[in-house]
Amino acid sequence: METKTSAARPAFPEELKYQSGFGNDFSSEAIDGALPLGQNSPLVCPYGLYAEQISGTSFTSPRKLNQRSWLYRVKPSVTHEPFRPRVPKHGKLVSEFNESNSSATPTQLRWKPAEVPESPTDFVDGLYTVCGAGSSYLRHGFAIHMYIANKSMDDCAFCSADGDFLIVPQEGRLWITTECGRLQVSPGEVVVLPQGFRFVVDLPDGPSRGYVAEIFGTHFQLPDLGPIGANGLAASRDFLVPVAWFEHITRPGYTIVQKFGGELFTAKQDFSPFNVVAWHGNYVPYKYDLSKFCPYNTVLMDHGDPSINTVLTAPTDRPGVALLDFVIFPPRWLVAEHTFRPPYYHRNCMSEFMGLIYGGYEAKADGFLPGGASLHSCMTPHGPDTKTYEATIALGNEAGPRRISNTMAFMFESCLMPRVCPWALESPYMDHDYYQCWIGLKSHFACEIVCEDGQDVENEHAEKK
Repeated sequence: METKTSAARPAFPEELKYQSGFGNDFSSEAIDGALPLGQNSPLVCPYGLYAEQISGTSFTSPRKLNQRSWLYRVKPSVTHEPFRPRVPKHGKLVSEFNESNSSATPTQLRWKPAEVPESPTDFVDGLYTVCGAGSSYLRHGFAIHMYIANKSMDDCAFCSADGDFLIVPQEGRLWITTECGRLQVSPGEVVVLPQGFRFVVDLPDGPSRGYVAEIFGTHFQLPDLGPIGANGLAASRDFLVPVAWFEHITRPGYTIVQKFGGELFTAKQDFSPFNVVAWHGNYVPYKYDLSKFCPYNTVLMDHGDPSINTVLTAPTDRPGVALLDFVIFPPRWLVAEHTFRPPYYHRNCMSEFMGLIYGGYEAKADGFLPGGASLHSCMTPHGPDTKTYEATIALGNEAGPRRISNTMAFMFESCLMPRVCPWALESPYMDHDYYQCWIGLKSHFACEIVCEDGQDVENEHAEKK
């Protein structure tokens, strides 16, 4: 709790307290007795607080899908001046993808890591859309953003009315203050900030960059485990939710920045939005440490499909078809016999955006760097580069068990076909030579063909060898 007239946000303690679980009905209070007993909205709440509900689903959604929380706050969030378009306009955020603001391309795309800007740039100004599909207005689709920032957010809070943010920091810790409490998120962890929640991003380590997947009209859930059984992949107990923390501070001119339909709007108020003394519900921000993921892999032959490494999924109405899956490629053992162990060559009805948090990626010997990204859209061929293929084949069938270590790559995979924003296509960090990594793949085909006249001839490819 912080109670002052006006002050900068206090530093986070070395050890923050959290609640654990996924999809639970949580409750937390910063002052004992601040939660009403027996009802959500009494005539007078304890300590004179205001009761405010935040709904993540419609009132009549099935109970197993219904998400909402009750917040008990010093002043309600409605206490602000009218929203106005933000000036200056951001210009690089999109939530409705069409021909006017983005392009379709089946070409394999790759970006090098972006450099830290010289001018002061916070999380909001450093956020930009790379690609996406659908529309936040129609409540169906997704957007993939990246961010690079070198300063903390000052005297403002951000929220997205468009969708849930899944943030994957690649460099630099994030101190995130939300209406439910505080979260420290380090590279190697991810955080989900649900639609509508207000938050602030501070940078305790200086510059930070990373990736963001935003989903419209649905929420992330844990994937079904099917024949894996009751355990494995991401365990519910390893997801962490903040405990209540509030500041009762007068903040004249404090700005709420709201993303609405891909545009930014601002509203002024004279108090901190982080004035929630207690709360309960199942619609909450949460984080997850990727090192706790329990991967599964083939133990005899062939390369498993990447879906086996799904951490979170945002489903569609079609069974088994995801609006967006969050998949990781963590450290693990490779033991398959007589098998090409790197990811196979592939054309996919899904579209795949990949990022790298640290280390290398097993299918790319060169060029795919931490902080970079790649996009392989629907039915666009992709797979290991030339060096990876040749090195794997050279090992032969006698390759023993090998542990992939010091790596954390990930993928956002969607059933929708993404359109790419012009600033991403024209980016100075675009790797225009990406296609060259496959050009060196040569034919290894060699056999003898029996012609109609009965003579044996070597095929054309073998002759060229």
